[in-house]
Amino acid sequence: MNDGNYAVAEDGERNTVSTDNAFDLSGSGGGSDDAPASVSARLVAARHVLGLNADEIARRTRVTIRHIEALESGDYSVLPGRPYAIGFAKAYARAVGLDDDEIADAVRQELQGRAPRPEPRVLNQFEVGDPAKTPSRLIGWLALLLVGAILAMGGIFWRSYYAPAVSLPPLVQAAEPAPPAPRPAQVRLAQPAVPQTSANYPVIFTALEDGIWVKFYDGQGKQLMQKQLAKGESYTVPADAISPKLWTGRPDALSITIGGQPVPRLGEAEKVMKDVPIDAASLRARPTTPVAGPTRGVAPSVG
Repeated sequence: MNDGNYAVAEDGERNTVSTDNAFDLSGSGGGSDDAPASVSARLVAARHVLGLNADEIARRTRVTIRHIEALESGDYSVLPGRPYAIGFAKAYARAVGLDDDEIADAVRQELQGRAPRPEPRVLNQFEVGDPAKTPSRLIGWLALLLVGAILAMGGIFWRSYYAPAVSLPPLVQAAEPAPPAPRPAQVRLAQPAVPQTSANYPVIFTALEDGIWVKFYDGQGKQLMQKQLAKGESYTVPADAISPKLWTGRPDALSITIGGQPVPRLGEAEKVMKDVPIDAASLRARPTTPVAGPTRGVAPSVG
């Protein structure tokens, strides 16, 4: 600041100020004991003392002329916000030789005095006994119907997406086809004779290929084992199983031994065979050479 007799602009020029000037740059208006002059009045007075116009202040401060005019009129609503109002006022104060910190504090006080008080919050508390705040019976029924519809749609989505129908190999029973005519000059190879051993000897099935689906169960339908056998994987029929039976679609890919002795396979081609007795006595009673059946077709269940 200066001693009051002159103000110094940023370009170094000195402009003599009369001590009887109508505006007191220290903040009081005309030297009286009235309230301090507004920020806009102090900025305009300092600009007049230096003989500058608003365009010149805008050029020096690099603030648009519209915002400079808003500062000079005290209309802070035109400015982008509180930080901009304080920053523009400090730049203006430095351009006309005023204390920018003092001007910034004055702007804050004016903004604080003009800020509207926030409206008190109204808390609407729920009261059970107030009929106006109790939902009607119709709304309750509609809410129950909505919840029921959501649950029903969720159940349908769950069953269709997460629980699809899973089927094992295509073992669909079809009408019994006519037996094929025997091929002419069909040579039947003699199988080695199986010695008559004890009926308690173990019966073992071994898969000759990968992914051979089998299901073993007893005469009452109780499942003993069901899976897809890997190549070389075996299954031993329990000795205490009552009337064990087999269901498979690949009898040609299952080798059978009784007490370590091989016996003829259940079929020589891929076909569905169900309810096939697989106890030692029934397997020995089967013909030594299986009758040729349809390949890759659906065959009737074998009792």
